[in-house]
Amino acid sequence: MLSAALSWLSSCDILPPHCRRGGRFRSLAGCWRLGPAQSALLILVCLDKNNTKFEYWNTLIAITVNQPMRRPDRDGGASRMATVAEVPGDRLPHPRWLSSANDRDYRRWRDARLARYPLRVEELLVEIRDPFRVTPAEHAAIMSRCDRANMALYAFGLMKQDELLLRAGLLSLGATFGLRAIEDHRSAGTDGIVRIEVVNEGGRNGYIPYTDRPISWHTDGYYNFHSPRRCVGAMLLHCARSAEQGGENRLLDPEIAYIKLRDDDPAHIGALMHPAAMSIPENAEESGAIRPVNVGPVFFVHPSGALGMRYTARKRNILWRDDEQTRKAVAALERILDTDPLVLRIKMSPGQGMICNNVLHDRSGFRSAADEGRLLYRVRYHGRICRPEN
Repeated sequence: MLSAALSWLSSCDILPPHCRRGGRFRSLAGCWRLGPAQSALLILVCLDKNNTKFEYWNTLIAITVNQPMRRPDRDGGASRMATVAEVPGDRLPHPRWLSSANDRDYRRWRDARLARYPLRVEELLVEIRDPFRVTPAEHAAIMSRCDRANMALYAFGLMKQDELLLRAGLLSLGATFGLRAIEDHRSAGTDGIVRIEVVNEGGRNGYIPYTDRPISWHTDGYYNFHSPRRCVGAMLLHCARSAEQGGENRLLDPEIAYIKLRDDDPAHIGALMHPAAMSIPENAEESGAIRPVNVGPVFFVHPSGALGMRYTARKRNILWRDDEQTRKAVAALERILDTDPLVLRIKMSPGQGMICNNVLHDRSGFRSAADEGRLLYRVRYHGRICRPEN
């Protein structure tokens, strides 16, 4: 079995890129499923070859082993670890409340969402003892908050002296809630995690998340939308170090934004669900890489049947559909985000984080000490938070 495992390890790409440095392992298309004995043996092989921590490799292998894998799409949009469960065929689920003709269904759904929505950010917080071993009670508490607001805040013990263990813990926490399809982001490490910090050089230099400047309202990945099946559906954001001053986030569930817009004028929804409502122009980097123009709706229906949202309040390098109703809808949304009492506010402390279905959020400007600046870790996922049976 050892010989077979070594042969398998040298020929496939089921493991994350950490263990494939130097071209030692070749890519192999197809799906792989290992039994418990092979999985355990593979962990031992990794430990022997890489001399690293058991928890880290155990986590990564648990995420990848026995999960259907696929060769990355040529356009770079595929996930690093697993595919997203898709609805057969081309038709997406269509919630009854989404149709303007079903006002009674919409009112029932609307009233239930508003009645359960948290009024204080503290209502979203869940204490987690160990991100590698989330208890049934902790899992239920996070799912309950995601059901209410499409987001939950969590807190667990500091791991700031062991970044490798912390990164593994974040991947394990996401996988516990069905999040395995990690976005292949240009600034991510080989495990798919991005360090959000102030930088003055390298490939992240010049992009606003890696500065201390404020960031306006947005959902993550709005510039990388390809279809409801190929977009950022969920996100995990973890605070390792907070800023001395500033660095607060405002948060709002996209479903609440939808409700407030539809209550104001149902025509807003039609305008923002147009397939060409919002366009992000082409972006050329110093390296010569080009991100093509990205066109899509603001609101859309995810393959799970849930409402998805793609939005940015930025004023530069954005093109809105040139018609009066779209302009009215955009202005109404900006007003809601600036004034609605259901907007929640938090400044995350070290050890705290958010797991969410890509909710609306912003960031205030901040100042940090020169030696240790603000540091957050971010993981973006294709797919949404789901229960174990999903």
